Amino acid sequence: MQKRLGIIGIIIKDRNRTAGAVNNILSDHGEMIVGRMGLPFRERGVSIIDLIIEASTDEVGALTGKLGMLDGVQVKSLLV
Repeated sequence: MQKRLGIIGIIIKDRNRTAGAVNNILSDHGEMIVGRMGLPFRERGVSIIDLIIEASTDEVGALTGKLGMLDGVQVKSLLV
């Protein structure tokens, strides 16, 4: 499978409840993550994680699918 470069944006509404699950999933897929940046957006009451990835479309789908099933987590990806 061809690896593609991309970004994944994750918005977490209740960090205290879901951050552990998000981090576990990201750790399970850590081999595809090139870079990661996390920011608390206190004014909006959310936390944001941006990932730079190198992965196949199947790998990205597996990661974003697991994250998207978590309550209070929104995820979007872009591959080039």
